[in-house]
Amino acid sequence: MITETGSLYVVATPIGNLDDISQRAISTLQQVQWIAAEDTRHTGRLLQHLSITARTIALHDHNEKHRAASIIDKCLAGESVALVSDAGTPLISDPGYSLVRQCRAAGVRVIPIPGPCALITALCAAGLPTDKFHFIGFLLPKSLQRQAQLAAVPNGVGTIICYDTARRIKATLQDVTEVFGPERELVLAKELTKTFEHIEYGTAAQITAWLEHDPQRCQGEMVLMIAPTPKPDGDVSETVQKTLQLLLAELPLKKAAALTAQIHDEKKNALYKLALQWAGTEE
Repeated sequence: MITETGSLYVVATPIGNLDDISQRAISTLQQVQWIAAEDTRHTGRLLQHLSITARTIALHDHNEKHRAASIIDKCLAGESVALVSDAGTPLISDPGYSLVRQCRAAGVRVIPIPGPCALITALCAAGLPTDKFHFIGFLLPKSLQRQAQLAAVPNGVGTIICYDTARRIKATLQDVTEVFGPERELVLAKELTKTFEHIEYGTAAQITAWLEHDPQRCQGEMVLMIAPTPKPDGDVSETVQKTLQLLLAELPLKKAAALTAQIHDEKKNALYKLALQWAGTEE
């Protein structure tokens, strides 16, 4: 329900399939006095589909800092405002960051209305590690910039996720090869939740070949995911070793190895052998 005092609602909207909008999002958009939209014409089509007639105001990268003041004034005067982007969750590679910070500083309550987000939608279907991931947003336009951007990602952050355009995706795949090598596992998700949704798995060369097989494939919105650096066989991180050491102080060797493996998703046998080495014994 809309609060009695004005609030800013950060409302996620569909990334493609209009059926993905939540009932809570619809209810919020119906009740607010204003909707701040990245592109009022684009959002207007969604509102028309939902038979919503709320007034809209434009809030995008070029006017956000200036427009934020008037939105805050509306909220302080008791009116509620919904912030939406063209698709997905606002602020995730979309405008809204400055507005939310200014609202917080002004004492305006910010209420998230969760829903679709392209990076999470892609990740959950990629079959890549999800316990840790590193999102770098849209890749930069020039090749050397992209390579530097990718090379700056530290090791150990998990799956790397980025957005890219259809026009640049093949060049980006070449840059990924330069930075991470030709054998790194990749997943490309395109047109998520739309008619031509597709998720392609493979190396950069394999995905490039798939794109080139049909020019129609190199269209639409792209989410590129890069698998974490493979660990060499027998390589155990310092964090895992520390866990194993702590458990060995309290538990039998086999039990300590099994629990450490479960905690860190490691191979039990490898940890058991490492514990034996520390104990100075052999199997």
